[in-house]
Amino acid sequence: MLENADLGKLIVRLTLGCLILFHGIAKILHGVDGIAGMLAGHGLPGFLAYGVFIGEVLAPLMVILGYQTRIGAILIVINMVVAIALVHMGQLLSLGSQGGWALELQGFFLFTALALVFLGPGRYKLHS
Repeated sequence: MLENADLGKLIVRLTLGCLILFHGIAKILHGVDGIAGMLAGHGLPGFLAYGVFIGEVLAPLMVILGYQTRIGAILIVINMVVAIALVHMGQLLSLGSQGGWALELQGFFLFTALALVFLGPGRYKLHS
């Protein structure tokens, strides 16, 4: 009874999708000007900041629903790699004040999404 890989995949999908979606909702409510500024500081066009809506709204919804889960998960992986490269590179090898990796949250999002790329959605999904 406790061995249910499909239920486990659903829990992973819902956890990853919901937690990232909260970040996307914040950007819908408060805008992406800060991200555009960071991109400009790296010599990139500010309009690329709108790509965060793909990685933090569209992709999490795909993962939550189990619709094209692997594509949604790949989009989250890309989103997290860009976020780490632009914002968190200085913390890559750092520990936080509580002794854990400074990038625990980013690492969780990145590697859980990568796991879903390989695991797929499981049985409990929106049929495509």
